[in-house]
Amino acid sequence: MSNNIEQPCDREIQKLHQLMTYGRWIAVVSAWILIVPFALWDMRETIQLCIDYCTWSSIRLGLEFHPLSALGLSFSVGFALSVLVWQSINILQGGISDKQRYYLSQQVQKIRQKGKKHWLYRWVID
Repeated sequence: MSNNIEQPCDREIQKLHQLMTYGRWIAVVSAWILIVPFALWDMRETIQLCIDYCTWSSIRLGLEFHPLSALGLSFSVGFALSVLVWQSINILQGGISDKQRYYLSQQVQKIRQKGKKHWLYRWVID
């Protein structure tokens, strides 16, 4: 049983990788725009207390008494750091790894199989 689908070219893999990078940064910026302002607004008294008397206990108590705000801030910072580390590893390695290239080539093949019905088709396939 032969597979008539041709192997994805490096250009298509690079396009998909670039779209993934843009998508991750858009998600990070969205989190910072949508979550962080509400978390900081909820913690405004704690922030004022930290400006007046900056101690570790004031920071700890502020995060303890505002658990949703602490969760939102932690999520936004953690998400941004994870994307930074992911992109830094790609840069330091001199590009995408063989394992990631294989994964992306599988994704490109799935996009080709679905054809124009796939939402990434027009951006990935030439």
